Amino acid sequence: MITLSEGGAYLVHGTEIIPDGADAGLQIREKTGREISREEAAKNTIAYGILAAHNTSGTMDKLKIKFDKLTSHDITFVGIIQTARASGLTRFPIPYVLTNCHNSLCAVGGTINEDDHMFGLSCAKKYGGVYVPPHQAVIHQYAREMLAGGGKMILGSDSHTRYGALGTMAMGEGGPELVKQLLSQTYDINMPGVVGVYLTGEPVKGVGPQDVALAIIGAVFDRGYVKNKVMEFVGPGVAALSADFRIGIDVMTTETTCLSSIWQTDEQIREFYDIHGRVEEYKELNPGEITYYDGMITVDLSKIRPMIAMPFHPSNTYTIDEVNANLKDVLHDVEERAKVSLDGAVPYSLQDKVVNGKFMVDQGIIAGCAGGGFENICAAADILKGSYIGADGFTLSVYPASMPVYMELIKNGCAATILETGAVLKTAFCGPCFGAGDTPANNAFSIRHSTRNFPNREGSKLQNGQISSVALMDARSIAATAANKGVLTPATVFDGEIGKYQYHFDANIYANRVFDSKGVADESVEIQFGPNIKDWPAMGALPENLVLRVVSEIHDPVTTTDELIPSGETSSYRSNPLGLAEFTLSRKDPAYVERAKDIQKAEKARMQGEHPCQAHPDVKPVMHVVKKNFTDASHENTGFGSTIFAVKPGDGSAREQAASCQKVLGGWANIANEYATKRYRSNLINWGMLPFLIEEGELPFRNLDYLFFPGIRKAVEEKAEAIQAYRVSIEADELVPFTLTLGELTDEERQIILKGCLINYNRVN
Repeated sequence: MITLSEGGAYLVHGTEIIPDGADAGLQIREKTGREISREEAAKNTIAYGILAAHNTSGTMDKLKIKFDKLTSHDITFVGIIQTARASGLTRFPIPYVLTNCHNSLCAVGGTINEDDHMFGLSCAKKYGGVYVPPHQAVIHQYAREMLAGGGKMILGSDSHTRYGALGTMAMGEGGPELVKQLLSQTYDINMPGVVGVYLTGEPVKGVGPQDVALAIIGAVFDRGYVKNKVMEFVGPGVAALSADFRIGIDVMTTETTCLSSIWQTDEQIREFYDIHGRVEEYKELNPGEITYYDGMITVDLSKIRPMIAMPFHPSNTYTIDEVNANLKDVLHDVEERAKVSLDGAVPYSLQDKVVNGKFMVDQGIIAGCAGGGFENICAAADILKGSYIGADGFTLSVYPASMPVYMELIKNGCAATILETGAVLKTAFCGPCFGAGDTPANNAFSIRHSTRNFPNREGSKLQNGQISSVALMDARSIAATAANKGVLTPATVFDGEIGKYQYHFDANIYANRVFDSKGVADESVEIQFGPNIKDWPAMGALPENLVLRVVSEIHDPVTTTDELIPSGETSSYRSNPLGLAEFTLSRKDPAYVERAKDIQKAEKARMQGEHPCQAHPDVKPVMHVVKKNFTDASHENTGFGSTIFAVKPGDGSAREQAASCQKVLGGWANIANEYATKRYRSNLINWGMLPFLIEEGELPFRNLDYLFFPGIRKAVEEKAEAIQAYRVSIEADELVPFTLTLGELTDEERQIILKGCLINYNRVN
């Protein structure tokens, strides 16, 4: 079904894979009559060509990328624009689209959400952007329909910014990276590796894009096979997939932890652009005659079967047939995983879901940028036709990804077919993906064609004793399960016809409703603020020395950004840095906030010219131990704050708030064995936090210990390879040494850390 090469591989004529090895050159010469170096062949990837066209550094080893377009939604654009305004923003230098698809219900927090929307509209007018009102489209569907272009690059403040199937290399990053683009700065990365995804065959009836995506995620995630690399989809199997099918696979590449994705393009993609009135944006993209990839994933589409990602991660994958055949073993495995994911906070069992030997599901959701596409919903309608979901506890909700998709479903009758079953059809909304819509009952089990199934992401709250869980599936198998009144069922058992429906895009829907400045800024427009929209608090520069208290210690194999700052109703506070910070780690470590605020008192006193020992009783004994060994250390040159330790933090969402909330509570660093994603590490850096790395093994400190970092400012300035740190033992009256590193930092990143955050960096540059 799926195989991974052990090393690199060459692709010859787009159809033949030659593993990298001693005789690779000979095989290539026999097949092409040419000799080529690995380095030259690597330049023939589609990804290399697009990156080269957008690189401004003059060298392809160290890239400085300028993107063609930007996009954000309503729980990220306020913070981004506020940061850019504080740094001198006068107009959007490139097209910037503000969609409203996350807080679009306007149901929590009084006027908070609609205030954010009006802020966005006024900023689109003032700075020359595009504003997409609530319920019109989810961020990524609008980008596919209206922004993508062959060979272009788009940066979005959402982790699922992926438009590779349309020939657009897109990346999801935290808000500060968009701020840099708004200030005409660059996205700085090393040249990423490129991994080929070679597709053969074609899917059998009942298999959809989510099935293919989950199979790939399950094969690569644990191995880190594509981490921070570009996935390039090639091979004869690409032609067997419609544009919608490719899009459905592509959006889920985020869950592999890859940096971005790109696909070869063909007439089906040209047709997609033509349907949307933008055929001039099409560009044929293919790898070169001889192309080198840093790895190769081979996928036989004909062997993929309906998949399910069981709780609590998209990589926890099985075929649905496997689950049904081995219910006891699979459910036991999930329950064991839950002990780690949920820290034993609530009882968790799936055994009561087995009724008469069948696994019973409580809820089905088809939604968002992954599930809400036209073909997915049409296929679900065909499978559901003539069936009824029943009058018991099972429910089914369907969210088309945009109003044009919704309109076409009404015109072709699929909407009526779905509604006749007892299902509910709703407007474009991302809520089910992050816990702000269709939150299930306690102990319920939900199957969703959406993007993630992390713990509590569906909206339950461990701190309130609640738990429900989500499994990811394709819309087709969700429909088959719904037609079977909640019995877990793969769509391959459906013996009816799944039709091919022609899509007609109605451009007037957007023309009549979306505000498009056409890039013209109007300085006379006053920005409309609401009472919840707050400026970022003042943040100081990195001091000469640091005393940090460890205020959370997390030993889970992976810590998601959902755990660092929960989603759901907290999203309403994304425009209020201090208000949102109160929720930091609230579901993972409820004691974190008060611990962080407690030691922050010392730094606030120091910044106000007061002696920090008057603000916190631990300062005096800690500094007594420090000064025995470092006589020059004083409260004038030593900052105080907090840090957390996590084994591998940052999987999942691009949300910058996972870092900024720690920062506004006095966080100066994270300490980790590894960072799960490049984007989380970048968020830490952009908020002036030190991304420390420590070797795996027994920690030299524990939660609530104090750590001392002498000369940390100098170490950052002078690019020290190792950072000397000490655990402060008040009881033993001594400093216990240990060593950390910071990993690779660009000169600009070092300056951001030294200044204290990106806002400070830009205020003086």
